[in-house]
Amino acid sequence: MCGIAGCLDLRAAGRVAPGVIRAMTETLVHRGPDSSGCHVEPDLGLGIRRLKIIDLATGDQPIVNEDGSVVMVCNGEIFNYRELRAGLAARGHAFRTRTDVEVLVHLYEELGPGLVHRLNGQFAFAIYDRRRRRLLLARDPFGVNPLFYARCDDLLLFGSEVKAILRHPAAERRLDLVGLDQVLSFPGLVSPRTAFAGVESLRPGHTLLAADGGLTLAEYWDLDYPELAPELAPETAPQPEGPCIARLAELFTQSVERRLIADVPVGLFVSGGLDSSLVAAVAARLTPGVERHSFSITFADQEIDETRYQRLITRAIGSRHHEIRFEAESIAGLLRDMVRHCECPVKETFDTCNLALAAAARQAGIKVVLAGQGADELFGGYPGYRFDGLGARPETGMDGVEAALEEELRERLWGDRHLFYEKEQIPLRETKLALYSSQVVERFLEVDCLNHPLVNRERLRNRHPLHQRSYLDSKLRLADHLLSDHGDRMVMANSVEARYPFLDVELVDFVRTIPPELKVRSFTEKYVIKEMSRGLVPEPIIQRDKFGFRAPGIPLLLQRRTSWVEDLLSSETVRRRGVFNPEAVEKLRKVYSRPDFRLQPHLETDLLMVVLTVHILFEEFSLSGVV
Repeated sequence: MCGIAGCLDLRAAGRVAPGVIRAMTETLVHRGPDSSGCHVEPDLGLGIRRLKIIDLATGDQPIVNEDGSVVMVCNGEIFNYRELRAGLAARGHAFRTRTDVEVLVHLYEELGPGLVHRLNGQFAFAIYDRRRRRLLLARDPFGVNPLFYARCDDLLLFGSEVKAILRHPAAERRLDLVGLDQVLSFPGLVSPRTAFAGVESLRPGHTLLAADGGLTLAEYWDLDYPELAPELAPETAPQPEGPCIARLAELFTQSVERRLIADVPVGLFVSGGLDSSLVAAVAARLTPGVERHSFSITFADQEIDETRYQRLITRAIGSRHHEIRFEAESIAGLLRDMVRHCECPVKETFDTCNLALAAAARQAGIKVVLAGQGADELFGGYPGYRFDGLGARPETGMDGVEAALEEELRERLWGDRHLFYEKEQIPLRETKLALYSSQVVERFLEVDCLNHPLVNRERLRNRHPLHQRSYLDSKLRLADHLLSDHGDRMVMANSVEARYPFLDVELVDFVRTIPPELKVRSFTEKYVIKEMSRGLVPEPIIQRDKFGFRAPGIPLLLQRRTSWVEDLLSSETVRRRGVFNPEAVEKLRKVYSRPDFRLQPHLETDLLMVVLTVHILFEEFSLSGVV
């Protein structure tokens, strides 16, 4: 992984300055401390900070094709590069490096923007075609690698993180209230929204082509589950369980093997759950005799600690294990760094745990780690999938008008009035209106994220309920939250790359054809994963119930009288920032400060965490007012 940044003058007026491109690129030094590079001409600038993982000697970027007509910078990995490279070389292309991403310039020569259909990887790249004077930006299918862009005074600015865009003199610094409303309504931000007005996130599985002064967005991949009607989806015919699990195991092993490719040591993040344990077990089996470093977070609070299960898997695979003990003081000390790197408001403190985890990996000399994200969303790992597996959907808990409004809203959002996702939105709207300032409430019709497009409803129509939830989780939870603010930004803050074997396009193309009854069976979630894990993962880990990773929240920090937290939640600060209602925040602060107060995990939102992180955003990024 690396950090990329750049600028294209859409007017072709020669307004790209080398010094500005270098300044944008240097905001990403944490993503790539090993080397830097720039390509600058009057209308274009490309910059990169590189984290050296494959081809340490000759793989620096930007990379050009044979005649210099195609220039590229890439953040990420192309896992099928060896097969691609062999074919390209056989067709006469000349390679100057051994790095994986060089295949991109040669594939572009042959296929243009269509090169994305040939890639298996996690990537965000920019390719400039000097002959056609066009710039292609692309983000991988699942959104493992972020890519942001903004159009400011007909300059297209882009970067791996928003801070690179904000470094350009043309960029504005304002909070995006619709993005904030997404955070309060769903697990986190949803592309193309960001926390910054005017800055957009390129959606997973999309390209952006800048040519002739215009911008064209195109989707090249999506999680497309088969429709329910048999004549429309022959692949939904029942599959024998044994062959299905065998094929899944084959593809998963292949995915792990691809993600072990590196010229540096590859470590493991283990939570104690099934998914990361399976990744670790397969990695160990593929590389007998190779010492693997593993890393986990532990807590003194036994209600949230998973040390027992972490030790079970690390002993089973014989890894050199590192336990990072996390305390409330650790959260307070890392919150500002967390917000600076994740660049968005959040509802939980557990991103600070990932910061500490990645820091420990880096300290141990590990640049690459494997992790288990993606399995819950693809195989029905959250509690709601148990009901979906039975085709059962709870009715709204409301009566009369509210229930009718909720069903009408679901129909508009998802195309299905029975599809419940995450929260009842009508009662939540009242909570948000009470929390927002009077200035924001006056603009609520514009601010309400439910009045803006969220997902492609056609991908939900006539799908099994379990697949509907999986699709929504992949769009509303996984891409911009678990993989981005919780994943990429936290590990890359410490110059570490995370790879996710469950998110392999070949694997997922098979997973989408697995019948729902093999994913959730008799209230057993991730059934096929559990069966595939037998003999690899210790049985207590396979049998344990889903345990959502969590960390102590704002109540504990207030109860411990953390002074700077109290200051950012004070009525004076709330009033000055103008986003939230000072009276509402003060009421919450008093409740949260009671010694006996605890939020119910996964049931109640830590509203003050959102308030606090918004105010940190104001300070860290010098944001202007919201009205």
